[in-house]
Amino acid sequence: MTACYRCATEIRLDRVGARDVCSKCHAWLHCCRNCEFYSPGAHNDCHEPNAEVVADKENGNFCDFFRLGSVAAAGAGKSDDARAKLERLFGKKS
Repeated sequence: MTACYRCATEIRLDRVGARDVCSKCHAWLHCCRNCEFYSPGAHNDCHEPNAEVVADKENGNFCDFFRLGSVAAAGAGKSDDARAKLERLFGKKS
């Protein structure tokens, strides 16, 4: 299953164009965060060595190497989970 990196809504498109957005949260779909090659910590956060540098990983782009990742939903909500754990540990910030 492929899903939006931001809200984990299933993406039901045969082909993702450079200006396609998520039907639920309107996040760009053709972006680094939804790409199969996206890998935080790797050079340029990308496993494709020939890809050009993209500064904003959540903004739509025209990368020729883009492939919609099948595990995009795996990272969705991780920051929310981390925030909840910190709030339990230190108390909620007012």
